[in-house]
Amino acid sequence: ILLEGPIGAGKSCLARAFIRARLGREEEVPSPTFTLVQVYEAEGVEIWHADLYRLSHPDEVWELGLDDAFGTAICLVEWPDRLGAHVPPKALRIGLEAAGEGRRAQVSGGRKGLVEDLAHD
Repeated sequence: ILLEGPIGAGKSCLARAFIRARLGREEEVPSPTFTLVQVYEAEGVEIWHADLYRLSHPDEVWELGLDDAFGTAICLVEWPDRLGAHVPPKALRIGLEAAGEGRRAQVSGGRKGLVEDLAHD
């Protein structure tokens, strides 16, 4: 899941809510701004939360292990433009923007049934 939008659009907030909902419990979910990746175990599936803002080259994502995670885990990626040509072809994109006091989300891409799979796995 590629989380797009400017600073302050709500990417980390959406990722936190998704992770907590998937874990089924309230848990501290820090922003991975400095660690770059945080990994959570949720009933048989890993959730990777990555913040790529500080990367300077797309190939650095492989040093983080994201290439393997894209094939086996639920990945929430902030600043996916840093992936360059390494964007998974069937990635779900969620573009966020401020809308008054709330946020507006535009969802695109993914594969058929992806949202349902993520909610019910």
